[in-house]
Amino acid sequence: MEQVPRIAYDCDVLVVGGGIVGLSTAYAITRAAPGTRVTVLEKEPGPARHQTGRNSGVVHSGIYYRPGSLKARYAVRGAAEMVAFCAEYGIPHAVTGKLIVATGRAELPRLHALAQRGRENGIAVRELGPAQIAEYEPEVRGLAALHVGTTGICDYTAVARRLGEISGAELRYGSEVVRIDRRPARGVAVLTGDETVLRARALVNCAGLYCDEVARLAGDDPGMRIVPFRGEYYTLARPDLVRGLVYPVPDPAFPFLGVHLTRGIDGEVHIGPNAVPALAREGYGWGVLRPRELGATVAWPGAWRIARRHWRYGAGELRRSVSKEAFTEAVRRLLPPVGPQDLVRAPAGVRAQAVLRDGTLVDDFLIKEGPRTVHVLNAPSPAATAALPIGREVARRALTTLNQN
Repeated sequence: MEQVPRIAYDCDVLVVGGGIVGLSTAYAITRAAPGTRVTVLEKEPGPARHQTGRNSGVVHSGIYYRPGSLKARYAVRGAAEMVAFCAEYGIPHAVTGKLIVATGRAELPRLHALAQRGRENGIAVRELGPAQIAEYEPEVRGLAALHVGTTGICDYTAVARRLGEISGAELRYGSEVVRIDRRPARGVAVLTGDETVLRARALVNCAGLYCDEVARLAGDDPGMRIVPFRGEYYTLARPDLVRGLVYPVPDPAFPFLGVHLTRGIDGEVHIGPNAVPALAREGYGWGVLRPRELGATVAWPGAWRIARRHWRYGAGELRRSVSKEAFTEAVRRLLPPVGPQDLVRAPAGVRAQAVLRDGTLVDDFLIKEGPRTVHVLNAPSPAATAALPIGREVARRALTTLNQN
């Protein structure tokens, strides 16, 4: 029998992606199996440059998510763990609570259903009338509201950076993956943009906006495509109008929470995001167009099915994107004193939303495995909140892969 030559592996596990999920996974692997050699590849010059560093900074309670789902379980658990992690490492954070406010009668049944869902997820929820809303937020108007006390805010970029520092992993920034050679009997070899080749026994794909492309590079069919949605934000020129966090009642047909107001850890009040199709995976403005990426989105049947199914909703989001007055109108339903002059443009984010071929928006975290690979294929909000339990689950699967080979 021909003897297979011994391979000199550069590491045991290669993690692609230096956002909060990738760095949490590296941290979880080395904690669960000390001595495991982990390398993290990130194409940017530092961590958390995309979804992690461009969100509202909210530590979500878990109230929105279907009971029993990964989002519900991991967000509830993750919120408590995230607050504890920030406290342990001196990372700016606060448990502020938040209001979810119904501004129209049609929203009241959804608000009551949300309260029930929260209780099923083990979350303490207080139902408020108009006068009680004013006790929390004097300038906010609504017919009814929920107060969720476990919601908070933190600096997720600082969390990601600290996870990387304490993970014990080798962090290689400025290293873009351009090719993957996966051989089930031998391992995975990765070529980066600077012509470096790294060999590992297993690969973990936490590439966020490019996770489906990385899965295909590895030879796995992800069964979905990332359709990028840009979330546009403003800051409030009169931050004294808002004390904490104020959200509308979400539409259960969509994974987006609607335009909300968030007093961040920096003291500024962030308003947004809306959700419009991005013309590139990192399309943080209408002027950013990457024809290859846009073409891939347009070629995916699920993208057209979304457009046909939800065109009315999309038209409203587009209108708010191009019209500051329309965006202001949406904000004023919650905060009547606001005028267009109170809104100052802020950096946008892009949500990496997994879409199935039939146009279904994947509404839960999605993790799949292949030979010597683990792929995180849907991890938008509340993935930052849930990063520590997500990281442990991905680490468990990666270590199982190592033990099988």
